[in-house]
Amino acid sequence: PVVCQHGSVGACGDLSPMSQIALLMMGEGEAFFDGVRYPGKEALAKAGIEVPGLKARDGLATINGSNLLTAMAAIQLYEAERFIKQAEIAAAMSLEALMANLKPYDERLHKLRGFQGAVTSAGNIKKMIEDSDLLKGMKVKVQDAYSMRSTPQVIGAARDQLRWAKSQVEVELNGVGDNPIFLPDDGIVLTGANFQGSPVCVPMDMVGAVITMVCVLSERRLNRLLNPALSVGLPAFLTKGAGMFSGHMLSQYTADMMIVENRILSTPASIQSIPAAADQEDFVSMGMNTSVKNRQILENAYGILGIEFIAATQALDFRDFTPGKGTQAAHKAVRKVVEHLDVDRPLFDDHNNMMELVKSRKILHAVEEAIGELKTY
Repeated sequence: PVVCQHGSVGACGDLSPMSQIALLMMGEGEAFFDGVRYPGKEALAKAGIEVPGLKARDGLATINGSNLLTAMAAIQLYEAERFIKQAEIAAAMSLEALMANLKPYDERLHKLRGFQGAVTSAGNIKKMIEDSDLLKGMKVKVQDAYSMRSTPQVIGAARDQLRWAKSQVEVELNGVGDNPIFLPDDGIVLTGANFQGSPVCVPMDMVGAVITMVCVLSERRLNRLLNPALSVGLPAFLTKGAGMFSGHMLSQYTADMMIVENRILSTPASIQSIPAAADQEDFVSMGMNTSVKNRQILENAYGILGIEFIAATQALDFRDFTPGKGTQAAHKAVRKVVEHLDVDRPLFDDHNNMMELVKSRKILHAVEEAIGELKTY
């Protein structure tokens, strides 16, 4: 179905976009078939689908409810869970490149505090760096900066929020969300507001915020990789010709721009109600705004994380120790797409290619093939 992105306020359900979908039930509206846009009736005919038509109660059922924003939330949660795993992979690579003290990633430390997300993140990072020379007595700092040693706590907090949001979305996916509700066994019709999108968009607003938070952490590690005062012996901007060459200095510009955009987009939509329908609909969830902005937050997040992957891979090229098995697998996956930066070249192709690599989850697949599945919760 052809559906406009703008038009739903997320109460009385996703009335406008769902109505555009429902038009096809009557052979109207528009739809795509094999990537080509057709009038609805023509698209159905090409697909070999008869016009279904509507019977009693069908019209209301097809247009009333928060179905669209909920479906988008479910897809975004699926992607976010896998994005978080890749954030842990990128973190592990940067931590090794920065010769981090690896004690903060011991699961026992996090079990003492009790937050499951942190326990999971620490376990995934530790799995990445198994067999690293850094675990075999190499000299490291007693304590690293917060952007390094707080990684399990920060990414763990994002994991905990994803778990909560997932539970809420699953309730909605399995619930009755239109109005009115007919209970034939009880002989009653109940009018209420089960179409209200707030139970989904409130946790999903927070999902967008925690993805942004993870991106901020990623950029702070990127900064340490590029800054010779913080990088534990790495060349400035990860180039041997700093001064003559810019190296990855401008990569940070791109990451910073997208982080600021994500911060702007992380303003909750669920507090933005504007009255409509002659004040009958005087509080609405604006949940479609949440779904739309979360899509852009995720797109930016893939790009931001891709830049950390590039920098961490470049930094590891300058180290003469053997990193963990997971780190080696991730390094190899990145190098299939982005070559080592020796002499300056335009970086936008590298950024775009890495964004697509992160989005495709090929790094995650390569790592899990090498060391086994990383935990989700």
